[in-house]
Amino acid sequence: MSKVTRRLVAAGLPLAALVAPGLAHARPAPAFTAVDIDGQTRSLAEFKGKTVVLEWVNEGCPYVKKHYSGNMQGLQAAATADGVVWLTIASSAPGKQGHFPDGGSARTWMNARGARPTTLLLDGEGVVATAYKAKTTPHMFVIDKTGAIVYEGAIDDIPSNKVEDLPKARNLVAAALADVKAGRKVAVAYVQPYGCALKYKDA
Repeated sequence: MSKVTRRLVAAGLPLAALVAPGLAHARPAPAFTAVDIDGQTRSLAEFKGKTVVLEWVNEGCPYVKKHYSGNMQGLQAAATADGVVWLTIASSAPGKQGHFPDGGSARTWMNARGARPTTLLLDGEGVVATAYKAKTTPHMFVIDKTGAIVYEGAIDDIPSNKVEDLPKARNLVAAALADVKAGRKVAVAYVQPYGCALKYKDA
């Protein structure tokens, strides 16, 4: 059992839930298109040959607020400076917590938090979220240059909404990106995501 797995089990996550069938090995990332905050239609295909991070967000979620105390922004800035495409995705349905009715409201939130993704995608109908089976906010994916998902799950290994836990946590997304950059197989390919349940249209 790895150190990351031991820590998550100690935090109350069952061991069986930490290893999802089919996620132990890289798999093709589902194709998608979505409109961004500038009204442009973006697709995964346009970033072919680049490392891509997908981050599901709900601005009202306490787990998201924890990471947007500076942790998420720092990770976004470091990743994009290294050539990574970072797509933040808002999939909360209309009328539900975290829904952005338009690009302007999303940009206002981003500016207020100092968010640093490549762009934010509006997915209020949950099309992209459904394709990726996104479960929580945050829920993180790392897609390598071949278009394969090489990491999925939690942003770090302490599943709490407490800001004071950030310095003690191992950032699993940063670790996955470091492995990808070095040309290594990602050491930890899946950890059960934690956070608020994603606010799907029919949920």
